[in-house]
Amino acid sequence: MRKGFDSLCGLVQNELAKNPLSGDVFIFLNHRRTHIKLLLWEGDGFSIYYKRLEKGTFEIPVGSTDNTEIKISVKELILMLQGISFNKVYYRQRYQHKQAFC
Repeated sequence: MRKGFDSLCGLVQNELAKNPLSGDVFIFLNHRRTHIKLLLWEGDGFSIYYKRLEKGTFEIPVGSTDNTEIKISVKELILMLQGISFNKVYYRQRYQHKQAFC
C-alpha cells in the first residue's frame, strides 16, 4: 500500500489495461483486506482515498474468478466502506427508467 498516484496509474494501465483518466474509481486492497485505496480522476487531477481499519476487514463483493477485476456499483462501494455485509443486504424493488437510444 505504498504506491502513490503515478504507481497506481501505472498499475491501472499496465495490469488492468484500463484508462485511469476514464472517470472510473479504481479500488486497491492489501492482502489482508485491512487497507483500501481508491484512485479517481476528477477532470483536473487525481484523488486518492485511503482507509485503514483498526479492526475487521473489507468484504470483497462476489465477482470474477481471477479477483483482479470486479465491477461494483456506487451503492456497493459505499456498503463496502461502511462494513456492511453484502450477503445480508436486501434491495427492495424500485422503478428504474430505461433509456431508449435513437
